[in-house]
Amino acid sequence: MGIRTIVAHSTADRDSPVTAFADETVQIGPAPARRSYLNAAALVEAAVQRGADAVHPGYGFLSEDPDFAEACESHGLTFIGPRPSVLARLGEKAQARKLAAECDVRLLPGSTATLETAAEAKAVADDIGYPVIVKAVAGGGGRGMAVIREPRDFLRAYGDTRANAQLLFGDSRVYVEKYLQQARHVEVQVLADGFGDVIHLGGRDCTVQRRRQKLVEESPPPDLPPGLLDRMTAAAVRLTRRAGYSGAATVEFLVDEAGDYSFMEVNCRIQVEHPVTELVTGMDLVREQIRIAAGERLGLRQSDVELRGAAIEARINAEDPARDFRPTPGRLDRFVPPGGPFTRVDSHAQPGTVIPPDYDPMIGKISVWAPDRDQAIARMDRALSECVVSGRGVHTTTAFLRDVLAHPLFRDARHTTRLVETMLAPEAMAEAG
Repeated sequence: MGIRTIVAHSTADRDSPVTAFADETVQIGPAPARRSYLNAAALVEAAVQRGADAVHPGYGFLSEDPDFAEACESHGLTFIGPRPSVLARLGEKAQARKLAAECDVRLLPGSTATLETAAEAKAVADDIGYPVIVKAVAGGGGRGMAVIREPRDFLRAYGDTRANAQLLFGDSRVYVEKYLQQARHVEVQVLADGFGDVIHLGGRDCTVQRRRQKLVEESPPPDLPPGLLDRMTAAAVRLTRRAGYSGAATVEFLVDEAGDYSFMEVNCRIQVEHPVTELVTGMDLVREQIRIAAGERLGLRQSDVELRGAAIEARINAEDPARDFRPTPGRLDRFVPPGGPFTRVDSHAQPGTVIPPDYDPMIGKISVWAPDRDQAIARMDRALSECVVSGRGVHTTTAFLRDVLAHPLFRDARHTTRLVETMLAPEAMAEAG
């Protein structure tokens, strides 16, 4: 796009390949995120001093923080994302549920407002029936939530969740909703400009998760009941239009055993799994984010969006699946990414790269495209078999991901969000061993 880029980095990422690709770099603080990537003042100051006119917040840290977006705007910087007021409304998950209800989007039973007392929260849980899930209104990334299966456990779990939410997000407010024990996680990618035009780019299935964080994503979502995805995409467009959204958004849903959907939340940023949508649409979503933030129209109608084939993404994390996905930071001795047709690798890693303990342990993402899902699974399995990542003490999810692809429930698209839990159950491990 001909745009000069300035990469802001911590001391831990000083020698990352990303800094070599940038036109300029600026060090904003030490390794701990709270003193660098979560330090809004340091980021804004660095952007202003270097003469930047826009800030792309990525998909973590401050990417959905309305205060950061407002600070950017107040210093003459374009925040590449929705307006601060929209971020605030959709980022507070109880408010997002309320907005979804106003748009006639189906919700799980639960509260549409924050719950201030334990007694009030327990009354909601008792009314909708167990199991329930308590969620932080400011939560995200699978953190700040707890599943409660029995009434006797509610008060303790409620108190722990509020305390954790305060620690993680600086906001202890929570809400309660029904917990689906057998469900699929399906989301819809939306693009909206500042002129009221909103389109969707189809759906993604993100059902394969550990601790409610995604491991494998694919597009289109396989084997949904007829017409369900159309209803979900219509709901996502309706909701984001009502919110006055601009930019890239992901509206997340759960699909229950009866084959119906329920709204979860809106992610007001680019998603980690956006490559699968790019592969089936041929679009560059980050480019579209930048165009929209620059005040341009979408330039696309819904009828212009054509979805082709099937795409799958697998996240290569420095984690040990045999120890409950415990992070295993360390220095990489070898990093050999896969290649071949229709195979994409997004990674900062190379031999000598240090995976620090300070951040998410993702090493990279492998994404593949094929004419249909079966061929995409085969291509991904081949790509994972070629991927070589090693280092002292470093374990990765690579072999486990191949086990996921081979699992009959995944192959037949009958898996739920409990697939990984089922695979790691002692009896399953004993049988596999």
